[in-house]
Parts: sequence; C-alpha cells; structure tokens
Amino acid sequence: MEPTTAPTLSLEEAEEVEPRAADFYRQALRAMNDAGIPFLVGGAFAHACYTGIRRATKDLDLFIRREDCERIAQVAQAHGWRTEMSHPHWLAKMYDRPEFIDLIFNSGNGLMPVDERWFRNNHRAEILGVPVLVANAEDSLLSKAFIMERERYDGGDIAHLLQATAERLDWSGLLERFGPHWRVLLAHLTLFGYIYPGERHRIPIWVLDRLLARLAHEMQQPPDAGENVCAGTFLSREQYLPDIEQLGYVDGRLTPASTMTAEDVAAWTDAIPPRRE
Repeated sequence: MEPTTAPTLSLEEAEEVEPRAADFYRQALRAMNDAGIPFLVGGAFAHACYTGIRRATKDLDLFIRREDCERIAQVAQAHGWRTEMSHPHWLAKMYDRPEFIDLIFNSGNGLMPVDERWFRNNHRAEILGVPVLVANAEDSLLSKAFIMERERYDGGDIAHLLQATAERLDWSGLLERFGPHWRVLLAHLTLFGYIYPGERHRIPIWVLDRLLARLAHEMQQPPDAGENVCAGTFLSREQYLPDIEQLGYVDGRLTPASTMTAEDVAAWTDAIPPRRE
C-alpha cells in the first residue's frame, strides 16, 4: 500500500525553529534522502502533522534502524557534521554545533526497538521544504506513552493524538504493539475519557472491553510467585530508583522485557540531570 498524504507543513513561517537550526535540519534531511537511508520524522514535527499543535522545539527527532547508524555517520562526516552514540541502547546524535538531531532507534526504557513495522504505510509530509515520511500516529503514541518523568510527562500529547486520530488508528495493531504493557494503554484511554468526557465514544468499545476483560482476569489470579519486579522504571528512570536501591525490587529494565543491560541502566541513571527541590 502506498503511503497516504499528511497535511503539508511549512514550519519556517511559524518560527518554531531558529534559522540556523532550520538550515541544518534541512541539509540533513536532504542528505539522508539522497543517501537512501530510511528514517521517519517524529517529535514535535510529527505531533504537529497529526494534531495541528505547533510548538518551539530545540531539536529534530528522527526514528531510524540501529543498523543504519554507521551509514548515517558516514553521511554526516561527508558534510562536516559529527555523530555520537550518546546512549547505545536507544539514542545517537548528529551535531552541527550548537544544533543537533536526535537519532532514535529504541525507547529510553529499551522496550520498543525501531523495526520494520515502523516503516509501513507512513504518511508523507513536507518538513522545512523537504519531502519526508512521518512516524505513524500509532508509533508516535507508543513512543510517548511511557514518558512519565517528574520533569516531563507526555500524557497530554497522547490525549491530543487520540483526540485528533481516534477513528483512524489501527487499534488491533496498537494492542499488539503494547503487548504485555497493555495496562499503560488502558491508563491513557481512561484518562482520555476523563479529559474529553463528551468524546469517550470515540474510543472503540471493543478495545475497552478487551482491556477491561484482561484487567478482570488478571485481578482474579493469585499473586505472581516470581521475582518482585518494579516496572515503574519503564515509566521513569528516576522516580522508582528508591524501589530498586532501597526496597529490594528487581528493576524491570533488567528483565527479558527490555533490551537494556546493567551498563545501559547505570549510564542512563548517571545522565539524570541534577535538580533542585
């Protein structure tokens, strides 16, 4: 199936991007297109495509496959830009100081590697005058659903994505993608009905029926006799550290559910910015 057409954006006039950054982004998008490297635009740009909500952004988010990092590094070097594997479990960066582009090949919690499913039936858009493919609304939702830090919570973005695209979402595919983390999806859908009480009907009733049936079934089961796991670290890299460090819980990121290693967890924890209470 050919990609469908998303609304065309011309963000230069909207002043969301500084001119120097816009020039770097434009050159990088064209260079990757010319090199035939698959990528999808995400972040604030994709959010604007689906919701019409525009906001200033300090960077450009591109979803890529991990195996394409070396090719991207070669393209960057040819243009005088620098690349860095900032966090090997999920994120690289491309720099044209002081500007940068995030190259995302997994989620920060290691749950959602970017694979071939991300590159199916993507919407086309024009970003800064360059034709690109945009991450699907389902993948945008998936990548934001687990971001529940004290300093950043993407629940508002999830609600706006649902408000803008509920009737067009691949709900079966979305349920499959959340898999064992379906409670996170249910939480966002419950909040959607609270945020937009007059639009609760827009979430297919069969989706809620299925999720609530899973919830009822799970609640009737005896407690899991396995490891005492805290999955809160999938939602926040900082807020559940006391559970791991003081209360004896097993870090969910160090179970088979995640692709992270102990070294990845340590580096990601060390990168938590200092904060004054």
